[in-house]
Amino acid sequence: MSKTEDFLSKAEEQEIVQAIVEAEKNTSGEIRVHIEEHSEKSPLDRAQEVFFELQMNETQERNGVLFYVCVADKKFAIIGDKGINEAVESDFWDCTKDIVITNFKEGNFKKGLVEGILKASERLKKYFPYQSDDTNELSNEISRG
Repeated sequence: MSKTEDFLSKAEEQEIVQAIVEAEKNTSGEIRVHIEEHSEKSPLDRAQEVFFELQMNETQERNGVLFYVCVADKKFAIIGDKGINEAVESDFWDCTKDIVITNFKEGNFKKGLVEGILKASERLKKYFPYQSDDTNELSNEISRG
């Protein structure tokens, strides 16, 4: 098995997907998680590539959020689309990133992602509240590279 397959159990993956579903009930923001084994690039550079590969830049409000995990390299990044970055303060992602990293350092990968996803949605709610006519523009499933 590859490191990405060992990273989370199927049950843990389902809990993360469920966290995304719950998070998106608070915000019109679209959240995704991408896991891959290795990248030669910096986590931010690779996250930006994956963001565009997953067409996360095509949401109506440009409010996609990507949690990127590079398992073998022990790297993590969280990025938001143009609409978010133009609306929020410059340190907006720091507390969310800190929650994830603190849990990751303790080996609590699922917990870190779930808590990070829920924290991101809580913070995004202020800028991108859920609307009754909101549609799920992006898959909630975890993608792999």
